[in-house]
Amino acid sequence: MEVLNYSETTFEKLPVTVFETPQEGAIYVAHEIAALIRAKQARGEQAVLGLATGSSPIGVYKELVRLHREEGLSFQNVVTFNLDEYYPMQPDELQSYVYFMHEQLFDHVDIRPENVHIPDGTLPIEQVKAYCQAYDKLIEDCGGLDLQLLGIGRTGHIGFNEPGSASTSATRLVKLDPLTITDAAKDFIKEEYVPLRALTMGVGTITKARQIILLAWGEGKAKILQETVEGKISDAVPASFLQQHPHTRVVVDQWAALELTRIKTPWLVGMCAWDDALIRRAVIWLSLKMEKPILKLTDEDYKDGSLSDLLVESGSAYSLNIRVFNGIQHTITGWPGGKPNSNDDKRPERALPAHKRVLIFSPHPDDDVISMGGTLLRLVDQGHDVHVAYQTSGNIAVFDDDARRFADFALDFAQKSGVGANKMQKEHAEVVEFLGHKKLGEEDSPLVQDIKALIRKGEAAAACRFCGVKDENVHFMNMPFYETGQVKKKPLGEADIQAVVDILQEIRPHQIFAAGDLRDPHGTHKVCLDAIFAALARLKGTEAWLDDCYLWLYRGAWQEWDVQDIEMAVPISPEELMRKRQAIFKHQSQKDSAVFPGNDKREFWQRSEDRNRATAERYDQLGLAEYEAMEAFVRYRF
Repeated sequence: MEVLNYSETTFEKLPVTVFETPQEGAIYVAHEIAALIRAKQARGEQAVLGLATGSSPIGVYKELVRLHREEGLSFQNVVTFNLDEYYPMQPDELQSYVYFMHEQLFDHVDIRPENVHIPDGTLPIEQVKAYCQAYDKLIEDCGGLDLQLLGIGRTGHIGFNEPGSASTSATRLVKLDPLTITDAAKDFIKEEYVPLRALTMGVGTITKARQIILLAWGEGKAKILQETVEGKISDAVPASFLQQHPHTRVVVDQWAALELTRIKTPWLVGMCAWDDALIRRAVIWLSLKMEKPILKLTDEDYKDGSLSDLLVESGSAYSLNIRVFNGIQHTITGWPGGKPNSNDDKRPERALPAHKRVLIFSPHPDDDVISMGGTLLRLVDQGHDVHVAYQTSGNIAVFDDDARRFADFALDFAQKSGVGANKMQKEHAEVVEFLGHKKLGEEDSPLVQDIKALIRKGEAAAACRFCGVKDENVHFMNMPFYETGQVKKKPLGEADIQAVVDILQEIRPHQIFAAGDLRDPHGTHKVCLDAIFAALARLKGTEAWLDDCYLWLYRGAWQEWDVQDIEMAVPISPEELMRKRQAIFKHQSQKDSAVFPGNDKREFWQRSEDRNRATAERYDQLGLAEYEAMEAFVRYRF
């Protein structure tokens, strides 16, 4: 919701440009860099760029490569200095920033090799100090950085300048923050493999650049971005030092901007153009701020909360409270497939048909039970024809030890039964040989990939049986984009989309449930959702059954929808919560410790239950009925 043109104030101390998608923002930044390169070329000068790594600049580099290939952008006059590198680190390792930069940019453009500078992670420790001083001197000798590209870490670090870094700090060797190490674990498989130190340009080195562009994509960056842009300058948030730089720009997508005051609470900035969604958000915010149920809010509360303008638009607090309360109350239903023989005017789902065909898409083989296991159980219990489609094999999320254990089992079984024992012994030896010499981050062999996929498949099938889903209703799609044997995946392709089209046409569901992490620009969930959207767009207008099909989006294990966004909230009883936990336990390879646990040390069942209980508690705080737990959904209208 836009603030009206006569806004009264701003909390932002840096200029922020918000784009709808990361792709749009990345293209904008790439064209800014291209314009700088071309302007320098026209004057016969070098363009000196400071470059970043990580997920944030990948889209920028992709567009720069396209400009080089399709529009003749030359990098012959470009000199680059990268921000950082892990220490120690060999340049040919998959996790090195040398590898990253060549894979994402340098190998695809005509930059001169001698113009590329990346901190050297192979140096003996006694040479590091002199090397870092020489790195800063070389930047100065090249005339300084014309433009520095930055991402931002969840600790507020820029480069690897962790909290506590001084504003005048130079290029140096630093210790990594535990949170940074946790975030890096996805690239190193396990936290214990992440280097504890890194070489980084200092804050002082960075802020000498003539221009700085800071990138942030996704909801995960929203909180630290708000602290950087609106908070006080502090070494606790090193990125906040950018407030002192006269030519810093911040480029974000709509999800990274969610915590900015003008986006989150625009009534604190100026006059608003009120609609139902913004009114609901404001009233929920006020209720939580005042620690009062919605129906107890008074006119005085609205005035104290800077919402007197809302009273002018909507009347008294009494009528406004009832209106918002009823809207939230109508999201609650114990019948996620619709309640038969009932008036469904105020319910999130249709009463008819009484028994629906339901298709639950699960990006990984456990997302269904983790994110909506209680709803899945209820749909089955209430007689709906429930199908579950596992979009990817999930094979990279299996430990090598588990693959070896199952290979041992297969060999023992073959030898005991006498069926294919010789062939199995040969394949077992192949597995043992590969795993014994596997390097960190190395792609699994096809045989190991197959074993890991079968482990996940068996677990998913067991969970579905426990939930009462028929064996013939369990579908394993094995979408091709995922099958790389590595963390890095292929782009979404035609075969992926067609696989979704095929299963939709086969089942012709009345309801679709899908993982809807729209706010996260990276990851498997986003690609799987894009495939569903593309398939629905292809079928829309050609398949009559789609006219009576609802698409409900659930979120992942870490976060739930905000209350103001929820359109269907399904209460979960203590007994149902325990059944859901037991279904999650069927995924034994993910139990105790997952390969990719993220920044949360809890097990998946604990994250899920805590999230479900928190949603129920939030409804209770607003004055709604008190439940043990809740699963929440947002309807996507296509």
